[in-house]
Amino acid sequence: MHKLSTLLFSLALSILLSDASVQDFCVGDLTLPAGPAGYSCKSAANVTAADFVFTGLRKAGNTTNIISAAVTPAFDAQYPGLNGLGLSLARLDLAPGGVVPFHTHPGASELLLVVQGTLVAGFVSSFSNQVYVKKLVKGDLMVFPQGLLHFQINGGGRTVVAFASFGSANPGLQITDYALFANDLPSALVEKTTFLDDAQVKKLKSVLGGSG
Repeated sequence: MHKLSTLLFSLALSILLSDASVQDFCVGDLTLPAGPAGYSCKSAANVTAADFVFTGLRKAGNTTNIISAAVTPAFDAQYPGLNGLGLSLARLDLAPGGVVPFHTHPGASELLLVVQGTLVAGFVSSFSNQVYVKKLVKGDLMVFPQGLLHFQINGGGRTVVAFASFGSANPGLQITDYALFANDLPSALVEKTTFLDDAQVKKLKSVLGGSG
């Protein structure tokens, strides 16, 4: 029995060591579909320094919309050099009155840094529905644990700029309001699951582009 245990341990160790020798990077090949582990690697012969640089966060996003806010992602789909590295970034711009509604990132936790303005942010725990809300100013950080509902609201009279970092090259995003009302799920089912009346559900579907 002891010899068998030793053999199994040695086999497991050899498998772990073989997996430890990985490539330096795996720049995503965006011409191919992404899978659960990200994108396939671009041929090393076609990789350039530009694959590791992203300039898309220099400019403010367009906040002329229903939420008066913009989120500019630097995820693997926009920044293929991040593919497989387990990190990414996004820029948040919130005009006065702007809000990033309740949403989740199923694939990663988020660390938010405010660089301009005043932001009210918070999240809700999954085990007790405890709410954690804080007003943030320039230089403040707040963390949002993976998968939990959270939000950000402009808490002052000037535009807010913040940067969110994630522990995944593609943290995923699901905005609760859009998930409920920007689809073709029959209104009767939405009413049953949200306890809202028919008129309110249809109004929200109309505002957010849903049907049914």
